[in-house]
Amino acid sequence: MTIAADLTHRFAVSTWSLHRALGGTYPYRPSDSMSCARQPTYGAGSIELIDLPQQCAERGIFRLEICSFHLPSLLPGYVVRFRDAAEEAGVTVQTLLIEDGDLSDPETAPRDAKWMAGWADIAASLGAENMRVIAGKALPTDAALTMAEGYLRKLAEITTAAGVRLLIENWFDLLAGPAEVNRVLDALEGRVGLNGDFGNWQGAGKYEDLAKIMGRAELCHAKGHYSTAGLDEEDYVRCVLLSEAAGYRGPFTLIYDSPYYEDEWTGILEERACIADALRQAATN
Repeated sequence: MTIAADLTHRFAVSTWSLHRALGGTYPYRPSDSMSCARQPTYGAGSIELIDLPQQCAERGIFRLEICSFHLPSLLPGYVVRFRDAAEEAGVTVQTLLIEDGDLSDPETAPRDAKWMAGWADIAASLGAENMRVIAGKALPTDAALTMAEGYLRKLAEITTAAGVRLLIENWFDLLAGPAEVNRVLDALEGRVGLNGDFGNWQGAGKYEDLAKIMGRAELCHAKGHYSTAGLDEEDYVRCVLLSEAAGYRGPFTLIYDSPYYEDEWTGILEERACIADALRQAATN
């Protein structure tokens, strides 16, 4: 399916959506050095990370998010090679997703904040516009939220100096609802942005809660829910339209996380088509 030029900028894809094709992971952790061996987490894989920019471009997707655990090397030589591959394909590295750390745990937060800060220059060298971190995993007490806010404020200074925007996400217990998300964003007074995620909140209040944050989101993880019957289009479209109604105008990062299609690109492109149809229909109403 060809996506009209006026919608091309509304789509990105995450390396998580291709975790089976990539196969291995490199689980960098705050407790370790900034190097680790490949783990065959999802099998042997069929592609290398550096292949992805060209694969994206061939499918008309020109924005890519990279999970930190998909980087096979953090050495400058590899990072520059990847950036060159993305630039050659005309693909923007939208976000480097830092997939570990906890800024709300008093025992580990100093270590984890320092570790997260170490990724800022890597994100900049990749050409990433943004770097998303985990705000925290503790229950959202005032003390835990205040602690995370303090570390995020310092991290934002570091990422800004590197030319990268710091983002958080409605993810884990610390940001378990719109009140917590909005409190942290308010406390940081624009220094830190929001990546909204359709898939991180569930239950009866999901839509109402998402509507309370998506107007503040700069990016969006558009995760489709698949069952044995396929994509739940009603849920997916509802999330897209409530985001638009709230004022969200950024890209939808396609998150495919299901065994429904063996070929992950098939699911990714189905999600894109569903969102594109919803946006076009909304524009005519």
